[in-house]
Amino acid sequence: MHNAPPSEPDQPVEIAPRGPLSCDDEAVPAGANRREVAVPVLPGAEPFVHAGSDDVGVLLCHGFTSTPQSMRDWGEHLAAEGISVRCPRLPGHGTAWRELNRTRWTDWYATVEREFGLLRSTCRSVFVFGQSMGGALALRLAQEHPEVTGLVLVNPSVLTLRREAALLPLLSRVLPAGRGVAGDIAKAGASELAYDRMPLKAATSMRQLWRIVRRDLGKVRAPLLLARSAADHVVEPLNAQVVLDGVRSADVAEIVLRDSFHVATLDHDAPALFAGSVEFTSRIHRERVEEPA
Repeated sequence: MHNAPPSEPDQPVEIAPRGPLSCDDEAVPAGANRREVAVPVLPGAEPFVHAGSDDVGVLLCHGFTSTPQSMRDWGEHLAAEGISVRCPRLPGHGTAWRELNRTRWTDWYATVEREFGLLRSTCRSVFVFGQSMGGALALRLAQEHPEVTGLVLVNPSVLTLRREAALLPLLSRVLPAGRGVAGDIAKAGASELAYDRMPLKAATSMRQLWRIVRRDLGKVRAPLLLARSAADHVVEPLNAQVVLDGVRSADVAEIVLRDSFHVATLDHDAPALFAGSVEFTSRIHRERVEEPA
């Protein structure tokens, strides 16, 4: 595979299953920070798409300070199964960490909502997969769009128990960033392309997203597969419990990833996670299309 050169505006990389990559134009999402696109995109952080079956589409949502690189292996697995895939680069991500402080959660959400609409226009069933904060964005989509066919969440974040988080509104006024949380991976040699700093204004906005998502968890009725790592040094186990207790989905399954840390899509359990997500989407889509009119 090869990556497309950075361009303005952002260009998603087309995934050909186990084959070469090519580029496709992508407009700046509505609500995205216009200044952000002028900053060069880090090599490997580009968004990607795959036009597969018109039966099933999957929207992949990466986490806070991360990039589509953390979801690429998952995207390639889905593409190899013939599934249509879109994975946007969230505004402020994959460039320079200061750019993230110029965005808010509504910018990130506008991007995934737009991408969801694009998949909806071509696919009968559209699933949303999210990791970490991407899981919160996926939940918000399901809360506002009941047409979401199903959710697969990996170590979703909807809160934190860290006491310093309560000080974020104050700290963000005097400090631009704190220590980063990227790269929590058990697998030797695996790495996450992400910022090594946590932009505090953006982190404060993420907490606002969390509050809204927690408040509206009861609106989520889409089938849900939640995967959580037994050892996660970023997101506390309470996050998964709050999500599972709060949603009203009739079809809910939880799996525990025994050999992975937070960024499970790049860790030891990734192959099993990917295979399980395909089984989930296939079953839910099949049950949906076989329902009597």
